[in-house]
Amino acid sequence: MDFDLFWLLLALPIVFALGWAASRLDLHQMRIENRQAPKAYFRGLNYLLNEQQDQAIDAFIEAVQNDPETSELHFALGNLFRRRGEYESAVRVDEHLLSRGDLTQADRDRAQHALALDFLKAGLLDRAEEALNRLEGTRFEDEARLALLSIYERSRDWVQAGAIAAKLEAAGQGSFAATRAHYLCELALAHADANAGNALLRQAMEIAPQAPRAGLTLAQRLAQEGQTQEAMATLQTLIERAPSSLPLIAQQLAPLAIRTHQAAQVLAQLETYYERTPSLDVLHAIVALQTHLNPQAQNARGWYVKHLEREPSLVAAAHWIAGEKLEHEQFHPQVQRALDHAVKPLQRYRCAACGFEAQQHFWQCPGCQAWDSFPPQRVEEL
Repeated sequence: MDFDLFWLLLALPIVFALGWAASRLDLHQMRIENRQAPKAYFRGLNYLLNEQQDQAIDAFIEAVQNDPETSELHFALGNLFRRRGEYESAVRVDEHLLSRGDLTQADRDRAQHALALDFLKAGLLDRAEEALNRLEGTRFEDEARLALLSIYERSRDWVQAGAIAAKLEAAGQGSFAATRAHYLCELALAHADANAGNALLRQAMEIAPQAPRAGLTLAQRLAQEGQTQEAMATLQTLIERAPSSLPLIAQQLAPLAIRTHQAAQVLAQLETYYERTPSLDVLHAIVALQTHLNPQAQNARGWYVKHLEREPSLVAAAHWIAGEKLEHEQFHPQVQRALDHAVKPLQRYRCAACGFEAQQHFWQCPGCQAWDSFPPQRVEEL
């Protein structure tokens, strides 16, 4: 009995000491673990501020591993992967975040938005569309709609694009009338039924009366169908609504005026506009109409000289020289070819948003995809 009591009394301090040591070790380990996540997090922020993204990602990964329930670290890591173009990694981070059951609704919406951006940046438009549609009714709704608008434009789904643009306008995100008119024009051009297409163009003119595309397209189609009087009436309505677009309208107006026997009236109209706002395209239309009305007169080409008196223009000079007799006429063809080559770049149209240049006028820039970014003036007039 004495022996058993002796060993019991000896063991108790040892067991107590071992328990105390174990608890101290556990407490120390817990403190280390609790400190690791913040340290890694702040280290990642420091790397990020110093634009050391590789080291920042490594630090954030360490922080997430030590505390996988920290949503802010997930968001930061997903953003870094997205900025680096590592979209698969960003998708995995954001999908993992969405799979958590303890996520607040605000963070869930934020993660859904981040996931939609991942898909959009990666070019996975179908998955991006699905993810963006889930943001209806959230604080990211307007951003999601703008992204959807871009997707539908890229895929040329004009019906869906029009519906989204109408929602954005109704939500107070600005006027999308001109853009919606473009969508209707695109639908009209793709429509097999000419009458149905013309109806869409008239609808576009009602939505955006000052946007010239619908009126110009409708007038061109009507003229091709032989409805020249109605085509002329459409152009005259457009001139009243959008007089600044006359340089574009004049290209159709002059030949149509000749066909409808209204050359004299239209000539007076164009001369009045030109005196107020000189324009190369209006100038060409004036010369064409004056030549038609009086083929024997030489004063028509005098308009090119008149233009040169108002402002220097290599284009006008080339057109004037083309009809002149030179002292050494045998060299005229070579001189004219050189001039025509020199003025060709000056007769292009240029996108005001990205600087893309083209021989024809575009309603949507092929370079930056912006609508109505091409002014009606040529490069030489800008």
